[in-house]
Amino acid sequence: MIIDTLIFARWIIPVIPEQQVLIDHALAVQGGKILEILPADQARAKYQPKSVHELPRHALIPGLINAHTHASMSLMRGLADDLPLMTWLNEHIWPTEGRWINEEFIADGTRLAIAEMIRGGTTCFNDMYFFPEVTGKVCAAAGMRAVVGLITIDFPSAWANNADEYISRGLEVHDQFRSHSLISTAFAPHAPYTVSDAPFKRIRVLADELEIPIHMHVHETKDEISQGISHYGNRPIERLQQLGLLSPALTAVHMTQLEPEEIELFASSGASVVHCPESNLKLASGFCPVATLHQAGINIALGTDGAASNNDLDMFSEMHTAALLAKGIANDASAIPAHTALRMATINGAIALGIADKTGSLEAGKAADLTAVNLGGLETQPIYHPISQLVYATGREKVTDVWIAGKQVLHGGRLTTLDSQEIIQQAQIWQERIAEFE
Repeated sequence: MIIDTLIFARWIIPVIPEQQVLIDHALAVQGGKILEILPADQARAKYQPKSVHELPRHALIPGLINAHTHASMSLMRGLADDLPLMTWLNEHIWPTEGRWINEEFIADGTRLAIAEMIRGGTTCFNDMYFFPEVTGKVCAAAGMRAVVGLITIDFPSAWANNADEYISRGLEVHDQFRSHSLISTAFAPHAPYTVSDAPFKRIRVLADELEIPIHMHVHETKDEISQGISHYGNRPIERLQQLGLLSPALTAVHMTQLEPEEIELFASSGASVVHCPESNLKLASGFCPVATLHQAGINIALGTDGAASNNDLDMFSEMHTAALLAKGIANDASAIPAHTALRMATINGAIALGIADKTGSLEAGKAADLTAVNLGGLETQPIYHPISQLVYATGREKVTDVWIAGKQVLHGGRLTTLDSQEIIQQAQIWQERIAEFE
């Protein structure tokens, strides 16, 4: 049988079934989708591929899913470090956005972010930022899978003047990408402290009608909790419940300030959490009780947050940090084992974003979103358990090849759909512009 691509790897780690490691197998790709995973000798006899990839030192895993970021904020990487969240936002980030955000900024920043993410094995990201139509176009041109956030916030920006306009423009973006194979959408109200009740109610109704997720910062800092109590008379999660927003459609980002009864309430809602450990650590926002959430049966995905607060988009690093941090907070070395951390960076992200039928694991019929990681170097020897090596001993620099929907977007460490030098040059131009006024 003639097929598009056949990839032979030392280890294939499909994530589903959990903890499975297939040795000396091959993955067949046809029409951008996974056709079959089978032993290497059977694959050679069964298929006549148009292209063959031999990866004798590699683990082949699902492409990583960055479940929360602000992609074009990569152009603010290192702009304002070592500051608490509200100081960082009010005195540096929001003023910079007010002066510089436009379509050119979004396009250049998104290209920089996509290039970094692909080189680090990420094949899909969930974005929240202004001009989402630009983000979607750039991702489509680069062959990157993305969930584009239809941002809503009460105050004006270069993209919209008020909450109603944000929602209306967001609906236009949703219609623009309604049938796109790589780009989907989610409502993205910024946070409970920046969105009032009326927009939340409208978003809830529209999200139900359109059957798309709602992506929002929730319980990120103590200050957010204080504001909620002061302005609305309750904590944000209670307010979201009253507004009908606690449901399987909700993806709540950060969740560092939680009471036991809130965890129980959230678990019963079927909503997902996106854990951003490194951003939370850098901004001293608090600690998400990941082990407790996991024990409660809550779906937990991983995100980097934006490069302005991390300062990278490295999902291997997030896996590593998430696994270690969970153990320390829970005082339990068995909390969040390596295979759970890998699941959080793959299929759990797909579940949170409503795209688990398309990606997140290596299963027949799903998109061929694949990442090849070279475990042959001395830093990863000896190899007793490949999944543990991926989480505890491997970095994004070990990623050599990446496919999205069967198209190879990283080949031997080289980007195939983006111009690295041009991206670097544009980033330097923006750095000079912004630094002049910072």
